[in-house]
Amino acid sequence: MEGPVRFTKMHGCGNDYLFIDVRHWPAWEKEDWPRLAQAMSDRHFGVGADGIILIAPSRVAPVRMRIFNSDGSESEMCGNGLRSLAKWLYDRGELGAEQAIETGAGVLHPQVLEVHEGRACWIRVDMGEPAYTRAALGMEGDPDASTLDLEVSAGGITWRGSAVSMGNPHLVLFGPRWSEDEAAQYGPLLEHHPWFPHRINVHSVEVVSPEAMRIRHWERGAGLTLACGTGVCAATVAGVLTGRTARAVTVDVPGGTLRCQWDAETGHVWLEGPAVEVCEGQYWPR
Repeated sequence: MEGPVRFTKMHGCGNDYLFIDVRHWPAWEKEDWPRLAQAMSDRHFGVGADGIILIAPSRVAPVRMRIFNSDGSESEMCGNGLRSLAKWLYDRGELGAEQAIETGAGVLHPQVLEVHEGRACWIRVDMGEPAYTRAALGMEGDPDASTLDLEVSAGGITWRGSAVSMGNPHLVLFGPRWSEDEAAQYGPLLEHHPWFPHRINVHSVEVVSPEAMRIRHWERGAGLTLACGTGVCAATVAGVLTGRTARAVTVDVPGGTLRCQWDAETGHVWLEGPAVEVCEGQYWPR
């Protein structure tokens, strides 16, 4: 990779990514994006982020989103990243009324709900339908068996939780919300648990009321993050199916507040929240 890499730093509730437009980049698919993601995401020796997101060409939608976590691994989907990409497109006059964005979890559709001084600030995304079977989570055993009631043991502790796929895998653990130290201790153990061959995102969820939750996230490939949009969706689905919450909830995460609704008629999960552009810059690969 030669020359500077132009990027835009954006975040949704503190879940921050470096967006790189590669639609006119010759041979972009041959570049070493995992290595670049590790270098650029480093918060001491790089720019600093939870990962990078490529704005790439698509054969099935106007644009495609590819996500590389801070450890270089590729992720299927990111709700905060998708809202941020929708804002990036809208603010540059590229987001149409029927906009579709291709992701590793399928083609998804964002809607800009609030605009301030001509720039998108609050965005809603149709996140698609959840799945909660062993096949959907890539687990061994009966592929059709439910994953809503699991007992998972690691580090001498047993947790009861629900595993839900939103195109990427999530483990939802209800109870008092973990502290940062607890999440840093237990998160890696569960992320790499042998039950989950593709690793898994881990969420400590405290139900405040049927309409409100508090969550702390340990994200696969990124560690502690301030928000995880697909994790909020997975927690909402698990909350409804285990009788803990209503279908529409407000969720406090360390970086802010998100809203989530699981529509009973369509089966689709909708996620609402802010998206913020921080800065633009150039990075010289070393």
